[in-house]
Amino acid sequence: MSPEEQVDPFERRSPLSVRIVHLTAPVFRALVDGDLPAANLASPVPLSAYFAGQEWRGVWQMRRKQVEEDPASAAWVTGVIWDERQQLAVGRAGYHAPPDAAGMVEIGYAVDPAYRRRGYARAALEVLLQRAVREPRVRTVRVTISPDNDASHQLASQYGFVEVGEQWDDEDGLEIIYEVDLRPRDGELLD
Repeated sequence: MSPEEQVDPFERRSPLSVRIVHLTAPVFRALVDGDLPAANLASPVPLSAYFAGQEWRGVWQMRRKQVEEDPASAAWVTGVIWDERQQLAVGRAGYHAPPDAAGMVEIGYAVDPAYRRRGYARAALEVLLQRAVREPRVRTVRVTISPDNDASHQLASQYGFVEVGEQWDDEDGLEIIYEVDLRPRDGELLD
């Protein structure tokens, strides 16, 4: 993509109104146990069975441990993609952790299969990018994508993410690493 074709990675293009609702250690614990009623008692928004399914228990276990060890990380780690208009939890999204020493944050997002192909991944990505650019400590945003996930690759590339390498993840297998630099060489924010 030529510089003239690049789109401002921080431009809001999604017509959806979503926010990321952060969760607490008690919610993460209940989700790890697959206990949806207990999760909903502690959650700030109602969650569907999708959140308590076996597929995401490893993620919830990691986040539970992070939040118990560092309560401030709850404001960064995986939360709920909440559709403000529908008042509905449609997926999960967030950062893997607060910014590291180099100013990098890694994002992740997944949309409930019942709500895919409606723009929620785009809306969540935009919310995550907008928060990252407002955070003075964040210099780089990273996302890792499976080589066969063309939809996620196409979405990320529309926001300025470029391939910088690959890695092996014990849970997800081979992943391509994409990053977008929030600070050009002169130290000013991208326009």
